[in-house]
This record gives sequence, structure tokens and C-alpha cells, in this order.
Amino acid sequence: MNKLSRRDFIKMVNWVLGISGASIIISPIIAYFWPKNLEETPAEPVSAGTRDELDIGESVTVPFGRYPALVINTQEGIKAYSAVCTHFACVCKWDQNKNLIVCPCHDGYFDPLTGGVVSGPPPTGLHPFNVEIVDGEIFVSAGGDV
Repeated sequence: MNKLSRRDFIKMVNWVLGISGASIIISPIIAYFWPKNLEETPAEPVSAGTRDELDIGESVTVPFGRYPALVINTQEGIKAYSAVCTHFACVCKWDQNKNLIVCPCHDGYFDPLTGGVVSGPPPTGLHPFNVEIVDGEIFVSAGGDV
């Protein structure tokens, strides 16, 4: 049986640490070139919770394929839109105090009833999604052309 000298042990530890460090640095780079296969919009409807959980004037943001969807319970019913701003793809939020959908990046505002631009730099309104309520559960689907 060979005795491992201190020098050989230190060399072995350096190799293990070097390979570990290199893999930690290289793995995100490799993952960047082979991203997860996320659909632009899901083929099946996505649950946004139940009608009872979403009071009038409240909203919920749900994962919807590659980008999130914003579901809002308005006075005129439940509406769903892409939560991605048409200006610079920032994620929009519902502002209950202003009763508007707000893009925090460049102060863009959208109408919760139509998804249209109220003010700010966005060139077009938010893309609407279909909403269907089945047994009290809210489902969002892309429908039509996206």
C-alpha cells in the first residue's frame, strides 16, 4: 500500500476543488445554450384559483407558459391578460388603488377592462386571454392567435 504524501494530498485536493469550481462556472453557461423547453402559451387551460378566492378588485398572477398571466376580478367580470408589458417586456402588476394595470419599469398604465393603453410608452395594449369558470374554478387559456 502506497503512502500518500502531504504534497500529493494537497495536489489531489487542488484538482478536486479546481474541477468543482470550473463546473460551477461552466454549467450555467451550458444551460444558457440549452434552455428549458417552455411553450409560449400552454396548450391546456391553466387554473387561476377559485372564484371565491378572488374578490372584486383583486388580482392574481399565474404562470402561463413562458410568461405570466394577470387575472383580475373587475366589476364587469373576471379578465385575464398577458402580464408582460408591450413596451420592454417588464411584468405588469395590478394596482387596486388606481384601478389600473401598471408597468413599473416606465410608468405604463393599462385599462383592466380592455387591456388597452391608458398612458405611458407601451405601443399596444396587453394581449387578452380567455377566461372560463368551471365549477367555481377559474381557468385561463390562450385561445385564438397569440
